[in-house]
Amino acid sequence: MARSGHSSSAWLLLAAAVLFATGAAAQTTNCSSASFPAGRSFHSCISLPVLGASIYYTYHAENGTADVAFRGPSGTNGWVAWGINTEQANSMSGSSVFIATQNGNGVVTVLPTFLESTAPSLTPGNLRFNVSGAPAAEYSAGAYTIYVTVALPGNSTVQNTVWQAGPLVNGQISPHPMSAPNLQSTMRLDFLPGGNRTTAGAPNSTLPRRNLREFQG
Repeated sequence: MARSGHSSSAWLLLAAAVLFATGAAAQTTNCSSASFPAGRSFHSCISLPVLGASIYYTYHAENGTADVAFRGPSGTNGWVAWGINTEQANSMSGSSVFIATQNGNGVVTVLPTFLESTAPSLTPGNLRFNVSGAPAAEYSAGAYTIYVTVALPGNSTVQNTVWQAGPLVNGQISPHPMSAPNLQSTMRLDFLPGGNRTTAGAPNSTLPRRNLREFQG
């Protein structure tokens, strides 16, 4: 993800900045051991296959929404994102995402935006689905957590989900690394309890779901 007009020379300057993301991707995540602030709880979780990330969710059949918490490791000089691609599978382009960042004072914010291309404008808004309330995020123990309640597009529990991580340069969201983990961070996920999910590049593999207990603070 990059702002429009981002010069090609900037990519070379990012080499050192993206090292933190490589280290973050190497971390492992056990979603069953996670905790959340009081008042937030989720029925199911998945340890995602790349970037050390995990997703927690509760599906509400009565209104077709899902409460989601996405947790991804990052340095304080980085960003993470999670979203849903309503246009195509295995791609970042066409995704409506929520990008968590922080400023030099440690204030964490969330940017909801639509990725119209591989060099998106990152214009706030223009999501391709509805959101209940304002998304929120926090940073703790070397990871961002994004909280959002989404109306699942098409009222379908099966969605093309995406996630990503990259550096901030001079406080701005800059392109993510082009390493294999960053290029494999898509998944077709069924938000129904016990639903199937498959990862990009491995359409016949499934990820274990954990909903033995409720994840809460």
